[in-house]
Amino acid sequence: MNILELNHVALHVSDLDASIAFYRDGLELPQIPRPAFDFPGAWFRLGPTQELHLIAGRALPEPGHHRSRHFALKVASIDEAEALLRRNGVAHQPRKRRPDGAWQLFLHDPDGHRIELTDLSPLETTT
Repeated sequence: MNILELNHVALHVSDLDASIAFYRDGLELPQIPRPAFDFPGAWFRLGPTQELHLIAGRALPEPGHHRSRHFALKVASIDEAEALLRRNGVAHQPRKRRPDGAWQLFLHDPDGHRIELTDLSPLETTT
């Protein structure tokens, strides 16, 4: 599996408007477009390629929920990543597409930390 970079970190926030103001106005992070998910949130650019994803809602989802705290690694190929996980016996959820067309799949480390593998190549070929 060819990991290209840390893609994003996702944080749950209790007050989305206050958090947007903090990151956008206080830290002057550029706010970037976010796919049309069925839950509220906001995305910000961190340096040239990494992102901060805010997920609205005070209560944290149960561990293992698809919106739980996680970090995402951008991979060169979701096919190669999935094949490596299968070959090495690493349990993972089936891949799925985000609303913007990117591929993603989720797995957990031995301590239960949620990791997303994301392949943005479908987006990069359309721009």
